[in-house]
Amino acid sequence: MKRLFALLFLAHLCAFAKVHVITFSPWQKVKLVTGDNEDALYDMWVRTLFVDARMREFTVGEPHDITDRLFVVRRAYRVNDTLPNDEPKKKVWRWQRGGWLLIDRLTGSVKQLALPEFDTYYSTASWFRDYVAYCGISDNADKLYAVVVEVGRRKPVVKKLIGAPATNNQPDSECAAPEWSRKPMSVSFAPSGKDKISFTVRGRLAEIQTLEHEEDDSDGQ
Repeated sequence: MKRLFALLFLAHLCAFAKVHVITFSPWQKVKLVTGDNEDALYDMWVRTLFVDARMREFTVGEPHDITDRLFVVRRAYRVNDTLPNDEPKKKVWRWQRGGWLLIDRLTGSVKQLALPEFDTYYSTASWFRDYVAYCGISDNADKLYAVVVEVGRRKPVVKKLIGAPATNNQPDSECAAPEWSRKPMSVSFAPSGKDKISFTVRGRLAEIQTLEHEEDDSDGQ
């Protein structure tokens, strides 16, 4: 009898559970400002992310489904580019790319993922299942890393020092998008001006596939 009441109670809760509706607006073309002198303009297509008809974030690029419930998409935002002596009523907004968002279709939750060493200007992320691979840059911009992160884990599966950044002033210029393979699951990095390097990923562990860059590296795995 108690079990029956428990089942009826759960059914009652499910009947009144709110169904969240997640949608995107149509694409809008904006300008991304780049270069040392901020004189280069690139077309960037953005969309607005809505949860239950409420605007939550601007996004750029296509989403990636991790499961039938969770997906990720890259964030975009506008920063106020108005100088202190400019007219207050004439604000200038500049579009920029941000990090990655994790969205839960069931709960409507929108959270920003913490991706170690991810640089919003230079890093190009490549997703496979619940893993993301990218070339990361240290805070002082003197180290370039091959990074693989599993969603839900704080410590990267891979964080391998691969040299110094090329310091090109163009976006996404440090590495091409890493390439994933399956059977065995592996990922390859092609940093600008450096040798290609690959890793086999086994659950929460990874091992290097190439002979390059095998010198001791206290920052890498």
